[in-house]
Amino acid sequence: MAMTDYELPCERDVEQVWERLDAVGAGLADEHELTCPHCRAARESLLALREATSELVAEEDAPSPDLFGRIMSAVRAEVRRGSMVRLPTPEPGFVEVSEQAVAAVLRYAADTVDGVRARRCRVRTVPGGVEVELTLALSLRNATGGEALAKVRERVTAAAAARVGLTLAKLDLFVDDLYEEPGE
Repeated sequence: MAMTDYELPCERDVEQVWERLDAVGAGLADEHELTCPHCRAARESLLALREATSELVAEEDAPSPDLFGRIMSAVRAEVRRGSMVRLPTPEPGFVEVSEQAVAAVLRYAADTVDGVRARRCRVRTVPGGVEVELTLALSLRNATGGEALAKVRERVTAAAAARVGLTLAKLDLFVDDLYEEPGE
């Protein structure tokens, strides 16, 4: 029985992909593993996670400054797509993108604000756009948060419109942690 219960859209479990992670490179992959875009994306994410954690295990000194960010990027690239968001199009037909992909764009926009780290981002489709709940951690230098949160709101709203083509019906920002940066 699978421990993860993360089923890909192709009906394979992520645990199956993990167990056969090296099959493609060893020439032991089945036809599905060679052609399925869902398994390929999951395999790439798992390989990145394995590489980052292997580096951490092998490191005798303190980990490199970007290691945490690389691990978090791999974790955020969770293989489940979740629900889809329909994007507005000028032509007949439609284009859909996963809520997870939208959340990644919005988290990145929040991360561009100095002294702010995006944590969780939940995206829900509603009539007229999407509702977003974004959880943040603020540096102690942003302890009051007013100016930093205003910039986050501005950048996330702009990214939703310019990068994804969505109108935010609602944007809730939650600060759930403060952190201290070196020198603070």
